[in-house]
Amino acid sequence: MAVLQLSGTKEMDRFDHAFTALGQRINSLSLPERAASAPVPLASLIDRVNAAKRLYRPGVRR
Repeated sequence: MAVLQLSGTKEMDRFDHAFTALGQRINSLSLPERAASAPVPLASLIDRVNAAKRLYRPGVRR
């Protein structure tokens, strides 16, 4: 198996430059803001839990 050795070569310098540039671009990106969602009514959450309980079958794999 051939091993590609890049240390001290032009290829390594280009790789380092490209990797550094990519890291700088990633770091300059701002994090996306989460859209504020409307709160879910408690009654709706309870209904969802009750529906899941009705569908639950012990020992059945999904």
